[in-house]
Formats: sequence, structure tokens, C-alpha cells
Amino acid sequence: MDAVVQWVRTSWTRRSRGGAGATRRNAVPVSFALPARTAPLTQEIEMAEADGFEPREGLTRPPYRSEVRLRLEDGRLRVELLASAWGMPRRHRRPPAVRLAEGEWLRWQINYRFTGMSGGAWLYRLDTLNLAHGAVPVDTFLGEPPRFIDERAQIW
Repeated sequence: MDAVVQWVRTSWTRRSRGGAGATRRNAVPVSFALPARTAPLTQEIEMAEADGFEPREGLTRPPYRSEVRLRLEDGRLRVELLASAWGMPRRHRRPPAVRLAEGEWLRWQINYRFTGMSGGAWLYRLDTLNLAHGAVPVDTFLGEPPRFIDERAQIW
């Protein structure tokens, strides 16, 4: 199964919920150019408040994580984002799985609040999944997504 997966994760504490910290956090990208490699591929980019929201990148193979379920059905890639069991708020009604034809891609965003992290302080995280079925140009995820699923919720 050929999938190109890009996870972009941004995490912050209450220090970046307002003012200059929030301005900096809201300016971070939700997508990046892909490395010049072929599918299957997983590119993971993490940006944390503690690092000044500077991107930290890693590549892995195969492109499957426990947060996404991929299955090939009739030539289409079935994509289902699995919400974190530890993050709040709970999402009792979730969007259905998406089916992508070869060359199609999507962006799926979900956010969380985690408690008990860093000495009991809350930690916030925005996960962006950019995922394509098959090989795509390196700049694919930089454009507007043809399919966008938005599961962002109030995480006060």
C-alpha cells in the first residue's frame, strides 16, 4: 500500500494561549514540502513551545502509526484518523473514513488538551495529518487540500 503521510504536530502550554505566544503559535505552518523520496513514506514534524516552535523533522518507513488506520479497498485507500484516548475533549461523533483514489490527498486536523503533563499543567496539541495515496510531487501538501476534515474543538 503506497501512502505518503505527513504528520505536523504543534504543542504548547498556557503561556502560548494568548498574546505574543499565541501569535507565534498561530503562525506555524500546517504543511511542509516533502523530501524527495517515494511512497511509502512518513514525515513527522513537531513544533513545540519549548523549542520556540522551530520545526523538528523525522522520516520513517512504513507510513503507519497507531493514530491512523489505512486499508486498500477496491483500489482506493481508506483513511480513518483515530483520536487519542488520552486527549480531551472526547469525540463521541466522529467523521467517517475517507476513501482516496491514486494521486488524491487530504488534510485532517484534530486538537487536544492533555492533563497531568509537566507537573499537572495542561498541554495543548494540534495534529495535522496530510496524507496522499501514492507518489505525489514534493510540493503537494503546500497547496489547498482537495479534502479537508476539521475536528478542531474548543479546548479551554
